[in-house]
Amino acid sequence: MMGGLGGMMRSDGSNAQEEAFGSVYNPRVIRRMIPYVTRQKRLAALAVVSMLIYTVTAAAVPWIVKVAIDDYIRAGDFTGLTWVVGVFIANATLSWGANFAMDLSLARAGQNMLHQLRNDLFKHLHRQSVSFYDRTEVGRVMSRVLGDVYQLQQLLEVAVITLGDLLGLVWIVAALMLMSVELGLISLAAIPLLVIVMALWQPLARKAFIRVRNAVAIVNGSLNENIAGVRVVQAMNRQEKNLRNFDALNLENYRSNLYAGRLSAGVLPPVDTFTALSIGLAIFFGARLVSSEALAVGALVAFIMYIQRFFDPIRNLTMQYTMLQRAMASGIRIFELLDTKPDLADAPGAKDLPRLKGGIELRGVSFGYSPAEDVIKGVTMRAEPGQTVAIVGPTGAGKTTLVSLMARFYDVERGRGAVLVDGNDVRDFTRKSLADQMSMVLQEPFLFSGTVRANIKYSHSGASDAQMTAASRAVGAHDFIMKLEDGYDTYLHERGANLSIGQRQLISFARAIVAAPRVLILDEATANIDSYTEALIQQALQRLLRGRTAIVIAHRLSTIRSADKIVVLNRGEVVETGTHDELMAGDGLYTHLYQMNYAAMEETLSAPGAATLLR
Repeated sequence: MMGGLGGMMRSDGSNAQEEAFGSVYNPRVIRRMIPYVTRQKRLAALAVVSMLIYTVTAAAVPWIVKVAIDDYIRAGDFTGLTWVVGVFIANATLSWGANFAMDLSLARAGQNMLHQLRNDLFKHLHRQSVSFYDRTEVGRVMSRVLGDVYQLQQLLEVAVITLGDLLGLVWIVAALMLMSVELGLISLAAIPLLVIVMALWQPLARKAFIRVRNAVAIVNGSLNENIAGVRVVQAMNRQEKNLRNFDALNLENYRSNLYAGRLSAGVLPPVDTFTALSIGLAIFFGARLVSSEALAVGALVAFIMYIQRFFDPIRNLTMQYTMLQRAMASGIRIFELLDTKPDLADAPGAKDLPRLKGGIELRGVSFGYSPAEDVIKGVTMRAEPGQTVAIVGPTGAGKTTLVSLMARFYDVERGRGAVLVDGNDVRDFTRKSLADQMSMVLQEPFLFSGTVRANIKYSHSGASDAQMTAASRAVGAHDFIMKLEDGYDTYLHERGANLSIGQRQLISFARAIVAAPRVLILDEATANIDSYTEALIQQALQRLLRGRTAIVIAHRLSTIRSADKIVVLNRGEVVETGTHDELMAGDGLYTHLYQMNYAAMEETLSAPGAATLLR
């Protein structure tokens, strides 16, 4: 994995703390967040202004009570008191409105930032090359896009609320000192004790929250694995054992959450105790000051109200500290992911490929997924426009790697050969212009949630219904599609789970040819299809491949026999090239493979009734 994603790829417990928490302030994250915040500058400004108004109005309540008692109630001025009550109501209304505006603007700004961040991540992830996903766990990528973005979305909200709490504390301390410095210092004497308690509580809470996060991740991973592999679980009769394993993991999740809950609840009694202690000190010493007329009664009442309000922001700040840590850690991981440059990118000034004739050539290509070992070693081969070239070889020979290089899922390093189409080095042109003229059908069919129509037109949304139907008829899919509940408008579940594997593959074939590609690559595309369906597809392919270049990998495709050229790979090297008859006459690796694997297909096709099947 790249250094930039080192934190993302950690899977060992030794780095769990770094995964869950970061520093409470990271300038790099703040700098990267600025563009997202500036796009919401009006909402952010409204949130800050509303927060200031709310903080001032909340801090003004005890002071208004003080004025009401000392200036009007003691003097018996009920007319003036009426005005004070009006001011009190107006202040409460303004406070409510400011709080509502702050919450609403923060929610909208946060959701807008979340929307933009997820779009940026989605766009960036689609730019990544296949090699990125070869070495990156999909679950961790999903965690970044969903979990970390949500944590980072809270950053603006937490920052504004934290600023409001800090300002609230400043207002309260200033008000206490204005009324009586002596009583203010006495009332706040319990704060050092509270700081000590919080200092002891914070590391315990941090470890507890890390334990919860890890326990939840393990439970989710086990649940996902057992649901995805439910067929294997039931086939192996592992339900009871897996339940016991899951119960043990779930029990740890239960215990860790209980422990974290006890810690969260345990911080409240000390805060309440210190609040009561401070109020008690204020009453005890304040009564003496009142009796000596050094302090007014209203001021003493205001003191008590301010002290009650003083400890709530401290408790909130403790919780927000942890949230800020999580948000910063999530920000680091998100921006490291966004900073990961694609391994495969169009060269500066790359142009679009002109309309292809279909010629494909590999010149001395060597390639490996890691520097330590080459999978393809000095391969040279050529497919003329309109030719069908079959690539065969034992498992691990490098067949799929070879066609992946042709489709430019990976780039060949400069100086290690070249892949050319119509004589043009593919690295000098945009990959999109190559993909627009090349289709690929893989061994494992992948359909998206949506209608059959949307899946067939997936890469060619502008195709007409007539083209869609023609493509489906050509591969023998039309009849079974029309028997579905809503025909081409039938909704397919995730990965096409409501279809058989063979039906999914037929739709994949229709999707590949509806765009009328100049080059068609079949990577063991009929491995999961029965012999009857394959024979139908072979008959269709004889028509479809006319005028198109086809690269075919298969173990039992009869197309191999009639291919214009057969390339035999072994351990990443071309060991034989020729037609079926030429290679059979040579009695080499192809002959051995054919006798082991392909003869069975030939027997099926030449069996009684096969002629009728192929009509």
